[in-house]
Amino acid sequence: MTAAALRKRLEELSSPGRAASSLKFFKTGPGEYGEGDQFRGIRVPPLRALAREYASLPLPEILKLLKSPLHEDRLLALFLLNGAFARGDEVERRKIHTLYLAHTHLINNWDLVDASAEHLVGAWLHERSRRPLRTLARSANLWERRIAIIATFHFIRRNDFDATLEIARMLVDDQEDLIHKAVGWMLREVGKRDARLLERFLEAHAAHMPRTMLRYSIERMTPGKRGRYMRYRNQSLLPKR
Repeated sequence: MTAAALRKRLEELSSPGRAASSLKFFKTGPGEYGEGDQFRGIRVPPLRALAREYASLPLPEILKLLKSPLHEDRLLALFLLNGAFARGDEVERRKIHTLYLAHTHLINNWDLVDASAEHLVGAWLHERSRRPLRTLARSANLWERRIAIIATFHFIRRNDFDATLEIARMLVDDQEDLIHKAVGWMLREVGKRDARLLERFLEAHAAHMPRTMLRYSIERMTPGKRGRYMRYRNQSLLPKR
């Protein structure tokens, strides 16, 4: 079980045509959020299958994959870390969580964050202080801020909403569209479980929320309620007389 052996398997699965499409889909052009990323052109299901097959890959070998310039290698490394974390004892989990936060510069696209933050940050912090989430939310790094809000999905699934609402308040004025989408998504998940709690949040913040964030958060509401909260925002944008 080595990273080199796993890379050979990945090479066999590569598709140049699909890789070219991924370059556009993941915004890898100059000045875009995924600038410079490289792809093999492998879909997610085969990567998950490899993660199950190589579940016993040692942590140092997983780290080699995580340091790869190829996007799918890094995504596979995160799937492997998720599995190792789920199976590990507290010592192993702490090691994996620490490794993850030490390499956030490699977790540098939305799918990489979304595949891992809930499992490797949220799960670790479930019965611990949420202070690290506030630190991540204040980061200048887009992906660390996204990690902060997506990590709270672990709590949401357990009907614990405080951290999500706190981080959402911290990020409500963020300038990045990928943060708007992530915050709106997590707020929508809160609303699925506690509609009134989401409505209270929106009563306080809808007027100045970014349009995308608000639209994502109200997506499952009735047309009447969606229109109401959009009017809050639109009226706040009118020039003052």
